[in-house]
Amino acid sequence: MRSNRIPVFKSITTAVHRLFGRVLLWVATKAFTWALTIFGSILYRSKMSHNNGIAATGSIRFVDKLEFPLHPFFEPGKTLPCRVRHAAASFMDDAMRVVRSMSIKMADTNYKSPMDIELNTGETALFWSIASFFRFAKYKKTRFGMQYEEYYRKYPTGVEGAQVGMRRNPTSFSNLRYYSQTPFLYRAEDNVLRYIKYRTIPAEDVPESGILDDYDMKIPSENQRILPGETLSRNYLKDEYVERLRIKPVHYKLQIQLHEASDDDDAEIFNCCRKWDEASHPWIDLAEITMNRPLDWAESTKMIFSMKNLPKGLGIITSYSIFDYNSLNFLRKHSDLARYARVWAIKIFGMPSEIPDNDYRNC
Repeated sequence: MRSNRIPVFKSITTAVHRLFGRVLLWVATKAFTWALTIFGSILYRSKMSHNNGIAATGSIRFVDKLEFPLHPFFEPGKTLPCRVRHAAASFMDDAMRVVRSMSIKMADTNYKSPMDIELNTGETALFWSIASFFRFAKYKKTRFGMQYEEYYRKYPTGVEGAQVGMRRNPTSFSNLRYYSQTPFLYRAEDNVLRYIKYRTIPAEDVPESGILDDYDMKIPSENQRILPGETLSRNYLKDEYVERLRIKPVHYKLQIQLHEASDDDDAEIFNCCRKWDEASHPWIDLAEITMNRPLDWAESTKMIFSMKNLPKGLGIITSYSIFDYNSLNFLRKHSDLARYARVWAIKIFGMPSEIPDNDYRNC
């Protein structure tokens, strides 16, 4: 009799712990979103991050021959209008040592689309769950190009993510490699559960610029300041992208990695601070992206990218607590209120000023 009760007790305990974890996850997400909405979106009309950016419009075309189990959305040869926004994390100075990003919207609109993808430089991230992200935010403490000093001291994984993700003075947004880092669901027509990661690379085989050299690798990760005697403009990277598009279109490849789900999967498969082995998870071409025309500051600023803009079967992976690796995407998906509040604030209070060429550096 006693041995039969133990499994039941364990099952009930597990269910209670999971329920408590889900409630805490929901509360933490709502609290963060409201704080961001009030103190960021409404007061400052700022994005959650990556305010320093430039967008463009063009098209995306899925390749003709897709050699993996297909999801219905990835129809071979299908072409969609597309927007891309490139940006830098936190700072408003292109010449600083920062993470760069590429966001893809498979529609020529500001808000709605059938699919949005958000990517950053570096195969691994600086934090791995909501809990670690909150610690990351707590220890930000920005001072003239210095930030996260205490975080990096306490969490070496963040240092590793910074070293692989930061770029110093890249020659163009167009020759960087961008990664989703976090995995998503991939349920194809065969109904087998898989997970998927995304990345973009230049269509042409060109070297990536801006990767940290020996000098930068010796500098503490919290020091993101421009180099002494820097001559590059605060807007040089955005200006270069606009000029590049004026001359000719910019082309990228969108690629994927797939992992077939298994009952004995290690939880680390979901850890965005761990890259998947390319020998067992090769990168596969999914689509070709072509950008034809830059968008102005106002149009670039009003754009919203959302993880609610994902086709059925390509959504986020279920998360059970703030310590869950998949909780980061839960937070991203459920923080749209802050994104739309920023747009409403812009309509009421006006467009934030463009980034001036001549102003304080390292800010």
